[in-house]
Amino acid sequence: MNDVMTERQWWVGTDESGGIPNPGRPDVLPPAHWRLEMVAATERPRAIELSPDGSTLALMLDRDTSDVWTLPVAGGSAVRITTGRPLAAFWDDGNAVWSPDGSRLAFTQGGKVMVVPAIGGVPAVVCEGSGPVWLDDERMIVGITRELRTVLAVVNVADAWPQPIAHAGADYVTAVVSPDRSEVAYTVFHHDDLNCTSLHVVHLATGVSRTVVHQPGFAVRSPTWSPDGDRLAFAGEWPGWYEVFVVAAHDGSAPRQLTTGGTDFSELEFTPAGDALVGISTCRGAAHVVRVAVADGSVTLLAAGGTWSSPRVLPDGSVAAVHESFDTPARVCVVATSGVRELLAPTPASVRSAPHVIPEHVSYLSLDGMEVHGWLYRPAGASLRQPCPAVVQPHGGPTSVTGDEWDGVAQYFVAKGYAWFAINFRGSTTYGRDFERANHGVWGVADTHDCLAAHDHLASLDWIDPSRVAIFGASYGSYLALHSVVDDPDNRFACAVSKYGDCDILTSWAQGDLVGRLDLERMMGHPRDARTEYTAGSPIHRLEHLEVPVFVAHGELDERVSPRQSQELVEALRRHGKQFEYVTYPTEGHGLLRTEPFLHFHQRLERFLDWYLMP
Repeated sequence: MNDVMTERQWWVGTDESGGIPNPGRPDVLPPAHWRLEMVAATERPRAIELSPDGSTLALMLDRDTSDVWTLPVAGGSAVRITTGRPLAAFWDDGNAVWSPDGSRLAFTQGGKVMVVPAIGGVPAVVCEGSGPVWLDDERMIVGITRELRTVLAVVNVADAWPQPIAHAGADYVTAVVSPDRSEVAYTVFHHDDLNCTSLHVVHLATGVSRTVVHQPGFAVRSPTWSPDGDRLAFAGEWPGWYEVFVVAAHDGSAPRQLTTGGTDFSELEFTPAGDALVGISTCRGAAHVVRVAVADGSVTLLAAGGTWSSPRVLPDGSVAAVHESFDTPARVCVVATSGVRELLAPTPASVRSAPHVIPEHVSYLSLDGMEVHGWLYRPAGASLRQPCPAVVQPHGGPTSVTGDEWDGVAQYFVAKGYAWFAINFRGSTTYGRDFERANHGVWGVADTHDCLAAHDHLASLDWIDPSRVAIFGASYGSYLALHSVVDDPDNRFACAVSKYGDCDILTSWAQGDLVGRLDLERMMGHPRDARTEYTAGSPIHRLEHLEVPVFVAHGELDERVSPRQSQELVEALRRHGKQFEYVTYPTEGHGLLRTEPFLHFHQRLERFLDWYLMP
């Protein structure tokens, strides 16, 4: 939609601009087979959990809400269990877990642990907490946060007074109950060693806790018990990738490394026989379902390509999992020797029938010579005779990745004739630990060079017009987009889009939530010890160098990156007489999730790019 919006919608807060107003492009039509409404209407199933009898999956489904649903494994209709659970960002939400007898589901909502009958009913509040894990049919392990620390506690559903069971002087991350329900394995995030998570086991009857694995400076993840309770498996990153390890649960022996394949493993689960693990193997942005033999560490590929998540071993040995790819929105599937069977694929028919472009995985050299990676979408018709505009998109995080996943917004703009370059700058995951940590201490400096070099790579292609390249990101990607038009004396980019991102990481450190603050300290150190690096990583101090228009958008309820970051940025843009557009959304947090704000933002994004990248 390119019309100038003259009416103020209830979901829009601030809507202002500086400089010459952008009137929109009356000559530009939407693409033939795509509409932004199609993208907004594409639902997302995620976070599946298997019932104890293996017959039913519980899942979260993002549509108008992020409610709990159930789905029969044998096939059939999904059943909505809860109603009105608020929309939640998939990267920041939990799952629904079954009680051992399969009669109830526990989940979190609004900082509280809730329980609902699996056949449907009114959810009941158990207690304030997070991450519920059933201990038995009447008790759960939950996370209780007090004084900036989270501890494990047992809570009885009928008498919700949490009783702490594990104190490790830091934050618990994951809890897994042993098969005989006498012990709980849990991981701990250490505030005095922010790159470390360790693995521990607590005996519930005695309260005695022991350390299983603690490698200073490194993390473990995805712990899982063997069916007999004698072993624990997990993924550890000290080999350079998250490799699979197995360790005796009780004799204090050292872990045995199973895999050496140079790929990141996660979401591990023992098979019922205990002779293998099923999990996810991810490398260079592609995630596969795999089986790892406990005897020799050999890896068998069960399902390749795209992005797989939440693998759950079914009674017949097949695996239920969530899958998506560049041309397929999220769906729930069963992976068997006979192939892949869809259980739930709530994709609109218009999206299924629309043509999709599959991007090419490319590598290029950054300004300092480091190899950087990305996915490059090429629109139909782009050629030497008719070079196209382009958008460089750094992802959020920064400890994240753009993988082989469905991106309806990218598909929409590619259908309009834009090239789309989703880059995995230094700091991205799935390229090894060293690459993942290559942005530590140099936020906004070295990774900004990766963004500038992305433009240089596009400029070397004869089918792209280098004078018509924008940079657009959300969260950390927004921060890099702003850096790339402030800290570039060559002014490579024609415009920038800053969606709920930082402009000053020092003030953002003080304004944001605890998770974001600790993540910033993990990579950049405390600001008292790294003031020079924080200043270099804050483009607000050099905004006079900005020469191109900027579109700024922010949710007013954002707790991760405070909306005061965008306010600070816009005040400085106005003070320096810069060209900008600025929109806020009163109902939105860190992610524009509701349909109306989602559409409004992307319609404005379309108008902004169409105008400032005009041929």
